Amino acid sequence: MGDSSYNYKMFKCFNRKFKASEGGPPPDVKAIFSKFAQDGDLMSVDQFRSFLVEHQGEPADAVTLSDAHRILQEFSRSHPGEAAHHHQHVRGLTLEDFFNFLCLEEPMKKQIHHDMTAPISHYFIYTGHNSYLTGNQLSSDCSDVPIIKALEKGVKVIELDLWPNSAKDDVQVLHGRTLTTPVTLVKCLKSIKEHAFVKSPYPVVITFEDHLTPKLQAKVAEMVMQTFGDTLYYPEAEDQMVEFPSPESLKNRIIISTKPPKEGSGSKDSSEEDEKSGSDGEPAIDKANAAEAKSFQQSAPEYKRLITIHAGKPSGELKDALAVGDKVRRLSLSEQKLEKAAEDHGTDVLRFTSKNILRVYPKGTRFTSGNYKPHVGWMHGAQMVAFNMQGNDKYNWLMHGMFRANGGCGYVKKPDFLMHKGPNDEVFDPKKTLTVKKTLKVKVYMGTGWHLDFSRTHFDSFSPPDFYTKVYIVGVPADCGKQKTKIIEDEWIPVWDEEFTFPLTIPELAILRIEVREYDRSEKDDFGGQNCLPVSELKPGIRAVPLYDKKGEKFKSVKLLMRFQFV
Repeated sequence: MGDSSYNYKMFKCFNRKFKASEGGPPPDVKAIFSKFAQDGDLMSVDQFRSFLVEHQGEPADAVTLSDAHRILQEFSRSHPGEAAHHHQHVRGLTLEDFFNFLCLEEPMKKQIHHDMTAPISHYFIYTGHNSYLTGNQLSSDCSDVPIIKALEKGVKVIELDLWPNSAKDDVQVLHGRTLTTPVTLVKCLKSIKEHAFVKSPYPVVITFEDHLTPKLQAKVAEMVMQTFGDTLYYPEAEDQMVEFPSPESLKNRIIISTKPPKEGSGSKDSSEEDEKSGSDGEPAIDKANAAEAKSFQQSAPEYKRLITIHAGKPSGELKDALAVGDKVRRLSLSEQKLEKAAEDHGTDVLRFTSKNILRVYPKGTRFTSGNYKPHVGWMHGAQMVAFNMQGNDKYNWLMHGMFRANGGCGYVKKPDFLMHKGPNDEVFDPKKTLTVKKTLKVKVYMGTGWHLDFSRTHFDSFSPPDFYTKVYIVGVPADCGKQKTKIIEDEWIPVWDEEFTFPLTIPELAILRIEVREYDRSEKDDFGGQNCLPVSELKPGIRAVPLYDKKGEKFKSVKLLMRFQFV
C-alpha cells in the first residue's frame, strides 16, 4: 500500500498538497498479530497455521504445518517488494508481511464444492434473457457478441428468439415486432459451441422462443445437429422425462428447451413474445405461415426429438399450470405473473419447483433492458431467473454476485429447505417469518487502490476524494438491511474501522452488497466500486474484498479490507 503525493491546483492561485497516506495495519490487525505471535516480532509458521485455523476458519485437517509453510513460501515469492525479508519468510511473518498477506486473502471459496449429481431442477442456474441483444429491447442490434460475453461470465442458459427471414427460407434471431436488426441463427449456434464451456464444463441450456413454420423448425433441427454433433444431449426415448439428469452427467453437453410443436400446428404460442414486446397479443407469425403450419399433420418430428426440457406457458388458471404431474417440464412466468403466483399460490410454486423448472423473465415494458428483484424467484425455488445481462443496474450486480458462488460454475445448489417435503407434502412457506438462524458481523477497516486505478482528478478537481462505504443485506424481506460508514474526507486510502451487525433468518439466500461512494457536496455522489457476495460462501476472518465497476468488471487494484464473523 504505497505512498504517493498529488498537487491539486486550486482556482489557479495556489497549490494544495495532499498525500495519499501510507495505509498501515488497522488496530485489529496489530492486536491479532500480537496475539498469535505471542507478543513477538515474528509470527512463526506454527503460529501462522493457528491463525489460519482459529481466526480465518480454515479446516484444521485441511491446513497442515507443511501447508502453512508452503503458503508462506508462495507469498514470499509472489509478493513484490518483500525480497529484503525473503530469509524471514521461511521462519515466519513480520507485522508488515502479515498485513500484506491479509490484503491478498480471498473473501470466498474459489472451488466448485456443491454436490453436482442431483437433477438440474435442484439448482439455481445463471440465466440470460434475450441473450442476443446488444442494448435496449426496441432498436439495438442483435449479435452473437453479447452471447459470447454472457458465456464467458458463466451464464448457462441462453435465450434465442427464432423468426423466419423475409424470404421465409432461413431462420433469424431478433426481438420480434421491434426495430432490432437480426443476426442469423447459425452464427449464434457456432458462437455458443465455441464458448459454451470456457467458464465451467457444466451444461449450457438453449431456450428457443420459436415463431417458425414446421419447415423451418426442421431446418433448425438440422442446424443444431450439424453445429453441435455429439455435444448435443437429448433423451433417447421420445417420451418426456420423469426426472431431469444432473449437471454432472451433462458435463460438456448442450441441451435444448422449448415448447414442443403439437400435431397440426407449427409455431409456438406467442404469449411471452407479446409480453416481451409490450404488445396486446397480436399473432406472432403471419396468416400465411399459420396456414402452412396447420397443413402439417405432424410438425417437425426431428425438431421435437431434440428437446430435452419441454416448456410451456400458463393457459387458464395459474394454480392448474403449477400442478405437478408424472413428467417433468419447464414453465415460464413473467415477473408480474410470478409475483401474483407467489402471493396467491406460494406453496404451490414451491411444490412445482422441487421437481420441475420455473423460468422467470422481465416484463415487456422494460424497454431499456433493466431488471427486477431476483429474490422473489429464488425464494420460491425458481431455477431460471432470466436477466437482461447487458444492463448495469444493481439487480444485475446481485445476479453476478449470486453466481460467484460454487466456483462461478453457473449452477448453485438450492438450499435443502426449498427441496424438502414433510410427511403430509408440506413445503417451505416463504410468507412465514422465521427466527434468526445466524448473525453476520461485518467490519469495514479500510480501502485502497483508487490512487492506482483512477486519475487524480477523477473524483474531485481540487482535493483527494471523500469516500464512504454502504453495506446492504439483500435477501428475504425479513433479512434486508443497510448501513453506511462515516465519510472520510480528503483521503485516497480511507480508514473507517466500523462494524455492522445483520441478523439473518435465511442466510442461505442472503447476499452482502457493498458499494463505495465518493461524497459530493454539489452533485450526485460518485461511484467508487461495488461487490456482491453470497453470505453462504463468505469465508470468516479478515479478507480483502475486490471491487467491480458498474459493468461488473473487476478493478485492477481497488479493494476493501474487511472482517466477517458469524455469531
